[in-house]
Amino acid sequence: MKWINKIKKFMQGRYGIDELSNLLFYLYTITIILDIFLQSIWLSLSEILLLIIILYRLFSKNVYQRNKENRQYLKIKRELIKPFNIIIKNINDNSHIYKKCPKCKTILKLPIPYKRGLKHTKCPICQHRFTFLVLKQEKIEIIKN
Repeated sequence: MKWINKIKKFMQGRYGIDELSNLLFYLYTITIILDIFLQSIWLSLSEILLLIIILYRLFSKNVYQRNKENRQYLKIKRELIKPFNIIIKNINDNSHIYKKCPKCKTILKLPIPYKRGLKHTKCPICQHRFTFLVLKQEKIEIIKN
């Protein structure tokens, strides 16, 4: 237990791990795996560079700057994932369908209809009527007496 306390004391005031560090670690792992098969000097150099950056961020005492870098990374990540949010919501939610209004870009949460096919709806904000394709259908349980 002595060495754990020493590590805690050493890491006090240092930045530690965040989402950007996790991404860099995943990239580091991928470059190691690729380097095993490809054996390139450039991959080896990129491994060393990534490891230096990871350790620098991990042990840095400039918490404000590391936090600023992480916020910029999260902002870029959010912008890259934004177009796929509706797809992710449609996969995760089994009771509703999410569609975007083509006119005002509002995301509508619609109940799953009983049948598949083309459906019509009206946006509650801009009153625009539009047609969309439904691939999911509500499951109906048939109980035999």
